[in-house]
Amino acid sequence: MAISESEDDMKIKRLLTNICSQDLAQSKAFYISLFAFKVDFDSDWFVHLVSEGRELELGLILQSHEVVPEQAKASITGAYLTFVIDDVDRFYKKAQGLDVNILQAPEMTPYGQKRMLLQAPEGTVCDVSSPVNV
Repeated sequence: MAISESEDDMKIKRLLTNICSQDLAQSKAFYISLFAFKVDFDSDWFVHLVSEGRELELGLILQSHEVVPEQAKASITGAYLTFVIDDVDRFYKKAQGLDVNILQAPEMTPYGQKRMLLQAPEGTVCDVSSPVNV
């Protein structure tokens, strides 16, 4: 489907995933220490994290804040974050040294990647994967 000139202002400029958290400091520490995000903005109700080159953005928002839609304040299921990195085994060793909830140690997948699973403090499941040269 081609976009006409009149629809050009409807193009997505960026995509930001907001994660609702009951403890922003704990969630912020998790994503910074494990995934090397940098703090771009920090307040008592919202933290904006960016990757080194600003290609990736992650918002952490206080679950009880008034700007969070009521529909998003309940526990969310059916979604998870995937972080593709170079070496999941090295990452696993790093995670073991931190106080994080490791759900699954690295193992091979049927689609040719090695992956491990973590759970962030606010409950988000994080799939950390790396391609494997077979």
